[in-house]
Amino acid sequence: MGRSHTHAAGLLAALVFAGVALGQDGGGAYTLDKDGRWVPVEARDVSADEATVTRARVLLAEGNATAAFSILDTWIESLDGKANPYLAEALLRRGDALVTLGEEFDALYDYENIAKNHASSEQFVLALERQMEIAIRYLGGLKKKWLGLRIEGAEDIGEELLLRVQERMPGSQLAERACIELADYYYRTRDLPMASEAYRILLENFPQSEYRQRAMLRLVYSTIAQFKGPEYDATVLIGAQQLVRRFVREFPIEAERVGVGDALLSRLDESAAAQMLTSARWHLRRSDEPSARLVLRRLVRKHPQTVASREALELMKERGWPLPPDGVTPVAPATPEDAR
Repeated sequence: MGRSHTHAAGLLAALVFAGVALGQDGGGAYTLDKDGRWVPVEARDVSADEATVTRARVLLAEGNATAAFSILDTWIESLDGKANPYLAEALLRRGDALVTLGEEFDALYDYENIAKNHASSEQFVLALERQMEIAIRYLGGLKKKWLGLRIEGAEDIGEELLLRVQERMPGSQLAERACIELADYYYRTRDLPMASEAYRILLENFPQSEYRQRAMLRLVYSTIAQFKGPEYDATVLIGAQQLVRRFVREFPIEAERVGVGDALLSRLDESAAAQMLTSARWHLRRSDEPSARLVLRRLVRKHPQTVASREALELMKERGWPLPPDGVTPVAPATPEDAR
């Protein structure tokens, strides 16, 4: 903003305050009537409380957060807990002044006061918006001040704030934003179980969300990444395959672009089959042939086009066990390309 614009803004602010200081609101002001003519705005009396809050608001607009905070802090303390119709806005503006001064953690107390005690006020949604913005900053790496220095991590505070926003305004756009921000945070920090859960909640609570494509894709990735290897439970892979198919149905172009399709399904199929083969061999090492035979038959039935299925059939032949019913076609012998 140029110097002339800054000067003009200051004059306008001064004029607004001048009207309030005189105990009148609207005096000397004009507006258009329904016929397009300028008519004077009817003046009204302004209370000292309203004048105080308005003055602080003007000071904030001018960039004088210190003066605004001082005025509001003195006025709020003078109420000594008494109800006042301007208290919610005063709390909001004092919180805004604190944020401007770099004391966002202290500002949270004012915003929380509004959220708990002034839910019917116009400032309620604004207070939640302020909390969410601070939460996003904390999850983005902003440290909380301790002894004047930003050295204390505040991620746990950010998580809590985003959860509160969702609880207090369920189904709203604000809750939707809070949900995706929290899910993305878990995804960035590789907390994959929590990321999966948060993305699922978003998709369930906001089926038409603007973030649906991103949430579904990251749900696929975070689910797959939870599979630890063939020595562990492969249930997660079954869920991942279902998620991949759903993503392909809903977003075929994006699925092709990012490689989420038949090739990925084949890899998931191979991984699930490899896990079952590992399980069968584990049973064999413990001389539990009935369990091993059962697992191998299931493997060939569920994953017939995998390398693990071919190995399972060879293993059954070696031991003279009956093969699965006709109709199950094993894959061709493994090639170097298959190994990769």
